[in-house]
Amino acid sequence: MIKLDHSKEEENKKITVIKNIKINELHDFEKHPFKVENDKALFELMKSIEEEGVLVPLLVRPNPNGDGFEIIAGHRRKEASKWAGIDEVPVIIKEMDDNQAIIAMVDSNLQRDCIKPSEKAFAYKLKLEAMKQQGKRTDLSTDTFYPMDKKLNSTEELGKLVGESQAQIARYIRLTYLIPQILEMVDLGQIAFRPAVEISFLNDEEQRELFEVMELEQCTPTLSQSQRMKRMSHEGALDVEKIYQIMEEEKPNQIEMIKIRADSLREYFPKSFTAEQKIKLIEKLVKDWNMKCRSKKER
Repeated sequence: MIKLDHSKEEENKKITVIKNIKINELHDFEKHPFKVENDKALFELMKSIEEEGVLVPLLVRPNPNGDGFEIIAGHRRKEASKWAGIDEVPVIIKEMDDNQAIIAMVDSNLQRDCIKPSEKAFAYKLKLEAMKQQGKRTDLSTDTFYPMDKKLNSTEELGKLVGESQAQIARYIRLTYLIPQILEMVDLGQIAFRPAVEISFLNDEEQRELFEVMELEQCTPTLSQSQRMKRMSHEGALDVEKIYQIMEEEKPNQIEMIKIRADSLREYFPKSFTAEQKIKLIEKLVKDWNMKCRSKKER
């Protein structure tokens, strides 16, 4: 016969409250790595809330940084409600420490259908750090506490929970070392996952140089090229010249391109110009030249 822990049930009743709260009293979770975008899915959620209201209460805790409450789960529901013109939503108020809050926040968002690599990367990193500090796993959906398997380290335990190998967890967390511009390329599918992991071992300056070369050359490195740059960076032998040499190598199925060395034109651009602005200006000048040539032929 299973014995219920009535003391824990009573404790949970004391710290869990369900009530309606004004949206302006709700604050986003400070370390929330998941983006809320005004896309089709959010629009459909907004229309559903307009018709039926918020069916699933948000999970919040008293705001540790001031007044109101901090959202643990339900950031999209909050934004969709604001979009629908609703100023009050149902919430579950629960007392949680930082580690419990992080684990609950990550777990609730990892169930989404579409998760960007950057979101998964920062989520895994946050949860792993919380698990290490906590020393145990928390399942907030059942309010049951399970001791961590002492035979597994924290990364193995996290992998077991989310259905990823220990190596894959480590690869995702490496993405958090990418500069924002390259990380965005990973999210957009412009650069493959495994090459991006290797690039993450380059320092910030090397990554910025690589990003500029990728923008100007309109290409991304293969896994082999990324591994070579990683090795050269470790040896202190990687510079923009070496990056150009590696990236200029012909790749299988590569589209024919006209390549212009950035340093050969640098003096002609304002210092504030980004790589994208340089490309757009070059395209405009070529188009203007082409129109002039056509105009002369028609005379």
